[in-house]
Amino acid sequence: MSTNYGSKRLVVGAHYGLRDWLVQRATAVIMALFTIVLVVQCLTPGEMSYLKWGAIFARQWMKVLTFVTIASILWHAWVGVRDVLMDYVQPMAARLVLQVVAIVWLVGCAGWALQVLWRI
Repeated sequence: MSTNYGSKRLVVGAHYGLRDWLVQRATAVIMALFTIVLVVQCLTPGEMSYLKWGAIFARQWMKVLTFVTIASILWHAWVGVRDVLMDYVQPMAARLVLQVVAIVWLVGCAGWALQVLWRI
């Protein structure tokens, strides 16, 4: 019986750890910054109305920042969903199907967000 310890062991999925941790933190920072920018925009003088809300998102830099934030949310969600599926769905075929469904859903959300943002 041979037992491998140390650097020669095969640990599936371990290489995701640091990168995923950094992605989760970086995307969280982007979401926090967007929240601060949006709150500052909403706190400017004047009544909060549809016109003010539309004016906030009418500027090109705000559309880009919003889309970057949405992309961050989607990436953040993908890392979380993938990790949950890797941990709790053992049959490889079921995991693959669920991952494909998640990817299709997230890409669809990104397309919908683009359409909404550049229609304002």
